[in-house]
Amino acid sequence: MDLFSGVIEGFQVALSPENLLFVLLGVAVGMMVGVLPGLGPAPTVALLLPITFGMAGPSAIILLAGVYYGAMYGGTITSVLLRIPGEAASVVSTMDGHAMARQGAAGKALGLAAIGSFVGGLVATFCLMLFSPTLAAFAMSFGSPEYAVLALLGLVLVAYTSSGTMVKSLIGVGLGLLIASIGQDPVTGSSRWTFGLVDLLGGIDIVAVIMGLFGLSEVLNNIHESRTARTMITNIGRVLPTGRDVKENAGAIGRGSVIGTALGLVPGGGGVLGSLVSYGVERKVSKTPELFGKGAPQAVSGPETANNAASISTFIPLLTLGFPPNGVLAVIFGALLIQGVVPGPTLIVERPDIFWGVVASMVIGNVLLLVMNIPLLPVFVKIAQIPAAVMATITVAILMVGAYSINGNSFDVSVMIVAGVVGFLLRRIGIPPAPMVLAFILGPIFETNFRRSLVLSDGSMGIFASSPVTIGLLAVLLLVLVTAALPAVRSRRKLIEAE
Repeated sequence: MDLFSGVIEGFQVALSPENLLFVLLGVAVGMMVGVLPGLGPAPTVALLLPITFGMAGPSAIILLAGVYYGAMYGGTITSVLLRIPGEAASVVSTMDGHAMARQGAAGKALGLAAIGSFVGGLVATFCLMLFSPTLAAFAMSFGSPEYAVLALLGLVLVAYTSSGTMVKSLIGVGLGLLIASIGQDPVTGSSRWTFGLVDLLGGIDIVAVIMGLFGLSEVLNNIHESRTARTMITNIGRVLPTGRDVKENAGAIGRGSVIGTALGLVPGGGGVLGSLVSYGVERKVSKTPELFGKGAPQAVSGPETANNAASISTFIPLLTLGFPPNGVLAVIFGALLIQGVVPGPTLIVERPDIFWGVVASMVIGNVLLLVMNIPLLPVFVKIAQIPAAVMATITVAILMVGAYSINGNSFDVSVMIVAGVVGFLLRRIGIPPAPMVLAFILGPIFETNFRRSLVLSDGSMGIFASSPVTIGLLAVLLLVLVTAALPAVRSRRKLIEAE
């Protein structure tokens, strides 16, 4: 199927009455999630997983994808008006966005963020349409060695680019690998770490783990933090930017689109990394860097563009290689598995309705978000004032029911509760949950393909340097390891020189 035919089929799927409703529902829920501080897209997508069990494949992924990139829009609102990020990628906007709000320009900040997010989303969606088929066709030639090295590179990048220190991220990766090893050996079929429990023979259910680590742990963390109330700025002012505003921020929006689209491809990256890099770039190229932190519009439009572009481009490695680059995409990876769909190079050929339907829905969703953002702003301001205790009670109840409905047994509920408590404790010591979940997914891919490669080569490690692809991936892996080690080497050298 060529690009034009794929796009046509995608819009036929996305424009059906049912899927149009799910696009609208997904982006609306996403915006509300972004507005509610502390909830975030990953817990919400995990929370909605049980709802998708009985849905058609395209509809389920369209809904969950809409929640994800919709939350990128909504998170800006509380960042600007309350100085509380609605989700992690909006942290950067709390600085200059809230400063603009205190100066009476809250509407301008929100309007520029909305337009930038719209442009960034469309640019990333165009790249998804253009490059995914080529990347998937290239990946069709991958064998076990290529997938083993790619999975290893993904694990290292997850630890390197995740929030928190490198050591803590590596601990999270190690825990994820340990949990992934529970169950039957993928090659010999012997049991591992089951302790005689029949329920563990099939391994730990990924959906139960995700719902606990992202959903329940988030609720427990929010209760523990007991956020103090802050005064919300209600004088929003003019939301629709002037032509001069758009012209002055066009460069920041353009750069943010490119930065976000590129960094969305990096495992462990996404909106947070994209917005941080965009902020740094804008401050570097600005003629008035001293205004950053005091209400510079480019410090809002650039990062907000980048985080929305990144939320779209993260679907490229998921749908073409079968590798989720961040926590939210790990949850959507689980949703695809529930639908009986294995994401990877064959997805475009075997399930074009899902691939092209989701891509087309992103175009429609971004248009809906831009249209909804301005008139519904007062509604979202009210939603931001919902008591946290009410949201926590509803969330826990849905998580319990959802965990039980995975396989219809109480063991999955227990797994979800344990994962939630463990996730909460890990958060308290600074270990983020995303590396743990991504390692849980990438670990079996690495182990299976690594051992299969050794079987094919009679135990020779030379098979991992037998093709240009593996050599290139190993070179990138070495570069990442060297880059990660340089700060420690420099610190050690300075310490020796000081002595």
